[in-house]
Amino acid sequence: MPKSKYCIVFLVFLIAVSCDSNRVYDEYKSIPDQWNKDSAVSFMVTPPDTINNYNLFVNLRNTNDYKFSNLYLVVELNYPNGKIVKDTLEYRMTAPDGAFLGTGFTDIKENKLWYKGYDEPFVFNESGDYKVKIQHAMRKNGEVYGVLNLEGITDVGFRIERDKTN
Repeated sequence: MPKSKYCIVFLVFLIAVSCDSNRVYDEYKSIPDQWNKDSAVSFMVTPPDTINNYNLFVNLRNTNDYKFSNLYLVVELNYPNGKIVKDTLEYRMTAPDGAFLGTGFTDIKENKLWYKGYDEPFVFNESGDYKVKIQHAMRKNGEVYGVLNLEGITDVGFRIERDKTN
């Protein structure tokens, strides 16, 4: 490979890495076929400090097999000293015409969904490891019991970004 091709490959890599300078943590876990309602996806996070503001996101990848226009999630944030914050969140997954929201050119769409930091600054105010648990809470209209196995979600992720206003 000529020297100029090495330079081009290096520059492309450098640009790709530098475009995501706000990222502190970003990890995905695959969902094996269907997402069981009792299966929580867990992430262990060690934030860099207890001073600065951060934005927290739930990331999802879905296929056309996802049959709903919205998504309900229960997200639990376990602090190092024992405090637990549990939120039930609703996200829109389709536009009014039924087209899936998110990014991607194939039948897999990637969604970056706000969790914390959008309405007020979020600070990891305790030092140590935080545990994040995410599980779905979907149910069909008019039914009491939730959807046992949710189809169409292929990956669940958790992301932390530095707040750009810091």
